Amino acid sequence: MNIGILETMEAPELREYLRFLLWHYRVVDGFWFLFVEKEYGRKAAEHLDEVVWDKIAGMSAKDLVQRFNIQEKGIKGLVKAFQYLPWTMIVGYHVAETGDDEAIVTVPECPTQVARVKYGLPEFHCQDMHQTEFESFAHAIDPRIKVECLLAPPDHPPDLFCKWRFSIPGAHVAPSAG
Repeated sequence: MNIGILETMEAPELREYLRFLLWHYRVVDGFWFLFVEKEYGRKAAEHLDEVVWDKIAGMSAKDLVQRFNIQEKGIKGLVKAFQYLPWTMIVGYHVAETGDDEAIVTVPECPTQVARVKYGLPEFHCQDMHQTEFESFAHAIDPRIKVECLLAPPDHPPDLFCKWRFSIPGAHVAPSAG
């Protein structure tokens, strides 16, 4: 890949260019979904979104692990990989490691759903797509990681669009009483 002008850019210009790329990445994804939805219906758009993100998420995780030398497995590796994931920056994922065997990802405000409502469109059902996407991403880091949706559009409170739990079942066993 020829990165052209990027070779000569100073850090502030590179950061601004990264902002542009992240914004553009989101806009392309949004228009892709809108045009598929317009042409083939929302169910088809949701299904194709799920298929695409299933493929892309695992590829992204493997690439991030290699490029940024992420050696940790389990929740620690997942949390580290999330720091580099473009969607963490684009959407504003809040990633909290709640223990060695669990992390919670929340989205206080989803730009995609907010934009849809702003333009008179209903929120779409994104849980299946994100379930598939997050499983693909997490399993590329560590196949033991379980992904569980705690809430997602269109059923969510006004101050929280979605919430996900990532855990490793059986990693922490409480001592038995008695």
